[in-house]
This record gives sequence, C-alpha cells and structure tokens, in this order.
Amino acid sequence: MSDASVHMPRGAGALQPGRRSYPGRFLALLIMVAVAAGAGGCAFTRGDLGVPFKAADIAAINPESNESDVARVLGAPDEIIRVGGERVVFHYYHYALKHATVLVFSRVNIGSDQLYVFFNEHGIVDRVLSGNHTDQLKFQFWPFD
Repeated sequence: MSDASVHMPRGAGALQPGRRSYPGRFLALLIMVAVAAGAGGCAFTRGDLGVPFKAADIAAINPESNESDVARVLGAPDEIIRVGGERVVFHYYHYALKHATVLVFSRVNIGSDQLYVFFNEHGIVDRVLSGNHTDQLKFQFWPFD
C-alpha cells in the first residue's frame, strides 16, 4: 500500500490553529469550576437586635433623674423589672452578630451591650450599670482561636 492511497481526514494529524487540545480544555474547565465554587462559598452577614445606646446618653442620666427623664433620654426600656414590690429596674439591650463563611470555614461572633437603670422606691435613679461588648466584634471566618 502506498502513502498516497491512505486517506486521513483534514486536520487529524495536527492541531488546527486557534484550537486547544483536549487536556487544555479540561484544565480550563477545571479552573473555571474551582473559581465558581470558591466564590459561591463565601458569605458575610451581620445582624442587630435592639437599639444601640451611646455613652453620652448614659452620662446624661444623673442621680436626680426620675423614670420619665430616663425614658426621655434613652427611649422606652426593652424590659421593666420589678424588684421587691416598689423598686423598678429599666433594662436596655443591644445584641450584634457577625458571621463569616469562606469555603468550609465558618464563625459566628455575638456581643451584647447591657444597661440597667435602678430606681429607688420614689422613682429616682439609684444606680446605673452598663457594659459594652459589641464594639469588639470582628468578622472572622477561621474557626480556631
């Protein structure tokens, strides 16, 4: 059989210009799938419950303030607690949540600000206790400390 009698389809023996080989296409597809999976596996979320209160508002509460003065400065309390019959405590709170997920790593951080205003039997401010932990929250996706 001579070489002239063997018929090969056009382009079967060599690559045509502008066309990739099968392994090159597979690698390109694999990279696109990896990028899409990585981008789809990220989420950052934050949430708040309650109204944040400012240090200046807390400082505005003085020992001569009564219940209506405190409510005028801070708004209605989130909770009113009765202690021993005649004593009242106004409780204000603010919770903050920050959540981050990157691929398989996920972490949720929750902090709270608490404010308790204690009143004596005559409805006058006796004591103010507060704590602030929401300003220290970070977005963290690494689950380990």
